[in-house]
Amino acid sequence: MTRIMGLDVGDKTIGVALSDPMFLIANPLETIKRKKASLDIKRLVEIIDEYDVETIVVGLPKNMNNSIGPQSMKVMSFVDLLKKQTDKEIIYQDERMTTIQSERVLIDMDVRRENRKKHIDKIAAGFILQTYLDGRRNG
Repeated sequence: MTRIMGLDVGDKTIGVALSDPMFLIANPLETIKRKKASLDIKRLVEIIDEYDVETIVVGLPKNMNNSIGPQSMKVMSFVDLLKKQTDKEIIYQDERMTTIQSERVLIDMDVRRENRKKHIDKIAAGFILQTYLDGRRNG
């Protein structure tokens, strides 16, 4: 059964989330500690193959005025490298405020500050993917 993958690509980590097979719910999967692009992409391709991912939704960090800044350019450069290793459809999703949402969820769950870093990126990837899934379902 195929799935959709959500990514929150940062300078130090990549948060990964996967949809359920019915494309209704996003589930945080893991946080990849970035080493070098080739190794990061190798791990993503392993996940793509293992979970039969059909589409990849990548969070694009736009500025509040909807413009694209330096961090967006880094994400797009990484996606260009990923496209060379997979033929899956890649879609950008506005990721504004997802880190703040993720932080609030972890605080509400009483996760200690030092443990939040372990989870925040995969939860942000879950928010990115859930936003996409909801939009896809609601037209």
